[in-house]
Amino acid sequence: MSNDVLSRLAAIIKTRRTARPEDSHTRRLLDGAPVKPAKKLGEEAVEVAIAALAQDAKALVGETADLLYHLLVVLESRHIPLDDVLDELERRMSATALEQKRRKTASR
Repeated sequence: MSNDVLSRLAAIIKTRRTARPEDSHTRRLLDGAPVKPAKKLGEEAVEVAIAALAQDAKALVGETADLLYHLLVVLESRHIPLDDVLDELERRMSATALEQKRRKTASR
């Protein structure tokens, strides 16, 4: 599994903008933007937290998949490409690596 799965899902969500509302749950969420997708994202986040504390690993995996889907719908509802988020994560990881290197060098 890689971020390719998320990229493919983001692309599918984008195509759902033009689906018939009666055929697509994603389209109905996007039509209710920004409130409806944001509300669903919040609900899913709570379900992940509950699964993390009280349920088995399979439940946590399922709830996390739901959360990721709804996060991608929120991004699409705001016309924010997944690549922008991935680039930000990459930037943060690079900054963290540089910070760790500086600390290591300073402690010598």
